[in-house]
Amino acid sequence: MTFVLGLTGGIASGKSLVTSIFLKEKIPVVDGDLVSRKIVEKNSPALKEIVAYFGEDILQVDGTLNRKILGKRVFAKKELLQKLNDIMDPYLRNAFLKEINGAKEKNIPLIVLDIPLLYEENYDQYCEQVMVVWVPENIQKNRLMKRDQLTEIEAEKRMASQLSLNEKKRLGDIIIDNSATKRKTEEQVLKWLKNFQEKTEKTSPL
Repeated sequence: MTFVLGLTGGIASGKSLVTSIFLKEKIPVVDGDLVSRKIVEKNSPALKEIVAYFGEDILQVDGTLNRKILGKRVFAKKELLQKLNDIMDPYLRNAFLKEINGAKEKNIPLIVLDIPLLYEENYDQYCEQVMVVWVPENIQKNRLMKRDQLTEIEAEKRMASQLSLNEKKRLGDIIIDNSATKRKTEEQVLKWLKNFQEKTEKTSPL
């Protein structure tokens, strides 16, 4: 049996750090950001749909997506962000289900679905449990401003486009507090992984 662990958090909460820990432990991770980028590659069906709605000015000269221009536009208006998510959803869902089914066919014990909008787009329905990477909102905002060179207002708009971290914390099955050191975060993830592997070994028919 394959255990599907959903991994989510908020923008700049430290989800990438947790992903790197799983990868270091040889746990397969489906990276939602990488899947999203692949879906909107040049001449892809998803990109054609996005251009048809948002206009050709969101493309670079070489025909690839200008993520910065599109990002500024959709984060300024909630309805535009929702439209983008609606266009992307069937392509993303198909890609994630393909990865899950592939893992089940190979009887992989654990696969991690790293999806930023896991709760917002109801991907939690495909997961046995959800791990939420949490930090206080003031830390999240400061990290986001520093990482993406954003103003406070820009950072707040991007945070507001997602379910709050406190709400995700309430919904999550496993909470990873990433407000301290990287080492502290790693300890929490490895502790959960050790417990999971021990339980799996006990229930194994072999």
